[in-house]
Amino acid sequence: MVIGAVYGGGMFHRWAPQLLLLWDLIIATVVATVAVQYRDYSVWDVVIGVGMAAALIARRYAPIRVFAVVTVLCAVQLVAASAIPAGYDVALLVAMLAVVTHSPDQGAVYLSGLVVAAGALVATAVQIETEWPGSILDYPYLAEQAVILAVSGALWLVAYVLRTNRERGLVLTERAATAERERDQLARLAAADERAFIARELHDVVAHSLAVMIAQADGARYVLDTDAERAREAMCTVAGTGREALDDMHRIVAVLRGTGGEEDPEDRRRRGLGQLGTVVQRARAAGLDVASRIDGDVERLSAAEELTVFRIAQESLTNALRHAGPGTRVTVGLVVEPSRAVLEVRDDGTGEAPTATGGGNGLIGMRERVAVHGGELSAGPAPDGGWLVRAMIPIKEDS
Repeated sequence: MVIGAVYGGGMFHRWAPQLLLLWDLIIATVVATVAVQYRDYSVWDVVIGVGMAAALIARRYAPIRVFAVVTVLCAVQLVAASAIPAGYDVALLVAMLAVVTHSPDQGAVYLSGLVVAAGALVATAVQIETEWPGSILDYPYLAEQAVILAVSGALWLVAYVLRTNRERGLVLTERAATAERERDQLARLAAADERAFIARELHDVVAHSLAVMIAQADGARYVLDTDAERAREAMCTVAGTGREALDDMHRIVAVLRGTGGEEDPEDRRRRGLGQLGTVVQRARAAGLDVASRIDGDVERLSAAEELTVFRIAQESLTNALRHAGPGTRVTVGLVVEPSRAVLEVRDDGTGEAPTATGGGNGLIGMRERVAVHGGELSAGPAPDGGWLVRAMIPIKEDS
């Protein structure tokens, strides 16, 4: 039964234009047939009635023009025809309903009703003048004419209500479609933001951890025969860094799989300035001379802002470890002001970061992180030599 209903609905929509045209032809045929019945009155009645019927065929496609043509024929009927009013004048009502139903012009909708009302009054006046010599109040068909006028008004009102309901339905449908598109767009934006966040996290975790592990492994290999204790410490650092990187990878994969749990939104930003000391110690163990300083109340930073500061400092130390050369002195300074947080990571190395002009993933990730907060990032050679990364992040008042 359901399949039949769906199939039947599909068939109706497929043949709807043809069925509507057939219906219009039936109406036109009825009006023309009625007009032919007035051939004993005058040939003009037949011509005018058939002309109205022919015009009604196009009423769905040009309602205003069809109504204008029928109105002009009604005016000609007053001058040339003998039957006033005539049965084929129902074409004027049909044309009016077409205007109310199909015309996009709201003014034409009201005008069509006024024209029909005026036409009914004029036809009544002409009929009374030609057929009744006495008082208008004594005219026997006055109630009949009043009923015709009332029926015409009722038809206009019903058509107008249907038109209003249809337009309201279209508006609601469009609003629903717009809401659905906005929801899909927001979902895509959220997914893109999540992918960008995960990509930045992956890069920061992998790049920093591998850089530290490679440096420590190389150091352990060099001193393995001469200083076994330092080699052991280096390998312990490699193992610890690897375990922490593996934990971070598990956390990120859990986000990708959607199995991070209810605490995942906070857990994914658990990295913060509390872990900055660990990163600095590992950079020192890898051969950098790192000094860090934090001024201001870091509690004013939100979790996202703190994560951004931490990741930029981590990425800057990773770049210094990879490109600045061994023995490089690096200073990490963070100043938390009332309206902003300023992070500067400066090194005095002679190496030149290859991502400075190419816009590698490291700098791109840092710029994206800062841009999320509406801040600014600059990275390039320092005036007194070395490399300088400076990030300014506005602090929200409710942070």
